[in-house]
Amino acid sequence: MCNVTDGGREMDFRILGPLEILDGQRNVVPTAPKPRQVIALLLMRRNTLVQTSELIDELWESAPPASAMTTLQTYIYKIRKILTARDSDEILLTRPGGYTLAIPDASTDLHRFEVEAEEGKTLLKKGDPAGAAEVLQRSLSLWRGSALVDVVPGGLLSSYVTRLEELRERTLDLRIEADLQLGRHQELISELKSLVLSRPLHENVHAALMIALHRSGRRHEALEVYQVLRRSMIDNLGLEPGQELRALHQALLSEATVGAPYEQRRQPALTKPPRPTTTHSTPGETTATAAPRPTAPSKPVPAQLPADLTDFTGRESLVSQAPAVLACDEQCATPRTATAVAVISGMPGVGKTALAVHISHTVRPFFEDGQLYADLCDSMGTGRDPSEVLHGFLRALGVAETEIPTDPEERSKLFRSTTVGRRLLILLDDASSLADIRPLLPGDPHCAVVITSRRRLHGLGGAWNINLDAMDTAEGSELLSRIIGTARVKRESRAAGRLVATVGGLPLAVRCIGGRLSGSPGLTLASLVLQLACSEKLLDHLRLGELDVRSRYNFSYERLGRVERSVFRLLSILPPEEFTAESVVELLGSDSRTVERLLQSLVDSHLIDIVRWENDSAHYAFPELTWVYARERLLDTLSRDGLWHERGRVQTPPVSTVRTG
Repeated sequence: MCNVTDGGREMDFRILGPLEILDGQRNVVPTAPKPRQVIALLLMRRNTLVQTSELIDELWESAPPASAMTTLQTYIYKIRKILTARDSDEILLTRPGGYTLAIPDASTDLHRFEVEAEEGKTLLKKGDPAGAAEVLQRSLSLWRGSALVDVVPGGLLSSYVTRLEELRERTLDLRIEADLQLGRHQELISELKSLVLSRPLHENVHAALMIALHRSGRRHEALEVYQVLRRSMIDNLGLEPGQELRALHQALLSEATVGAPYEQRRQPALTKPPRPTTTHSTPGETTATAAPRPTAPSKPVPAQLPADLTDFTGRESLVSQAPAVLACDEQCATPRTATAVAVISGMPGVGKTALAVHISHTVRPFFEDGQLYADLCDSMGTGRDPSEVLHGFLRALGVAETEIPTDPEERSKLFRSTTVGRRLLILLDDASSLADIRPLLPGDPHCAVVITSRRRLHGLGGAWNINLDAMDTAEGSELLSRIIGTARVKRESRAAGRLVATVGGLPLAVRCIGGRLSGSPGLTLASLVLQLACSEKLLDHLRLGELDVRSRYNFSYERLGRVERSVFRLLSILPPEEFTAESVVELLGSDSRTVERLLQSLVDSHLIDIVRWENDSAHYAFPELTWVYARERLLDTLSRDGLWHERGRVQTPPVSTVRTG
């Protein structure tokens, strides 16, 4: 790491990603947005004069306030205090007409990136693709995200950020070119597939992917990449692909050589030539021919994913992370040795399966050997035997019925062996425990598994654990608009927000009320808000055909133990906004250790949440509809057991009732 020493203090300036100024291990960049803009511009123009007028234009563009100069001087004063240690020289200098940040180039990650990127470019020109690939990859590893990703740029800073991102893209293109020259075609395919998704009109990236696929024996896919790009360019730009890319396409069609730089490949290791066989054409005359290479039987490519939702809404940050977590392992410095696993858990109706299916369709192009799917819980809430699931998977992968062992452990071993050498995506829906999952994990690190569960699954090391929350008002309103139409939601935007809030942002509940509104064009959103607010049985309104919020809660409730169900019901007596373990101890008359264990079990089942910690004590709360369901269960139990107060108020049952359920 390149640092600048200021009076014994080491400082490192980072631009390639979030803005950081590291004083030892501490990031001293201020949190206020405008001082961050000032520091960023001074860093981009380090060791040169940045005029005061440029800083003012950057901060306020065309409308600076009357106090702009005074405010800027205040920012400079605060930044100087951050950058200057006691009894040390200043590095933020006041100059006639502006300011200069005087730091060595080597103290910035940007300078190191530029130096190594230029070195890699030179090595590639000199015909050293191996050295170029190493240096270029090292330079790209300095990036921690988009340049100055956490700084709100003005006009001047935006132009610098654009230049940096273009330099990053050119460097990445050079590194890909070096890898292609080294013959790393199969290793590049997943990375290039990810890049074409983010750069859908970039001809160089598409050309590289076409070459990599062609060199990996997948010419039909390479030709399809060209057709997809061509359609996209015509639809979006009204243009055909460039001459170079069209020539590459024609070369692939005619199976001609594609030319430099892609034709240069790593020399294969010396191998023994195939043993000739002798055929007799006429007596006394022989002809030597190479022994024919046996063709391997094609492997079945299952495609079992459920259909994606056409109106899937929100969860953008999770969906955007999926390719990197599940598929793009070639970008890692160390090859992946374990299967990538994503576990999605959350409260009933929060959209676990919908997200899992959508993510699976998003990354499906990376798993060309197929996708497997299993629902691990039947319609009656009974878990499926993993051995039965394995039987279906093995048959889908081409294993003959007679070769599938009856012993569950041997069946799991065969599944792991069968998946080696394949890129498979496996979606396991509604797992109840790790015992359901472990036999179903494949044996190749290039595979990936997406799991949904009603409970948190502890113990899967290295898994991407997603604790899915309800939608916020904006996401819920967007989903509602996709169901009943944007115009209708815009007309009653406030009522739409109140509807989403009433059902706690639960996607399944939003779909229920959306379906009801869609079937009743004359029903206003405001009227439905009033109906829901006045209803004594809110969950009765959140049921439409197969969509039933109460039934989803029933599944989770029935999976609880007898004591846990009793405690869950009784917690609805406490304030729904927030309660503590101490208040539950007082309610139940039980010891604190037992109460904390029961509360943690309900947290793991996503039936209550830990909303904050204070003085080493957890504070819990019900999600909105979960409290409604718990209260409904409590009142039904009290009514059945004759514990209902004559005025309609709940009497707390004795502790013996809690313990016996």
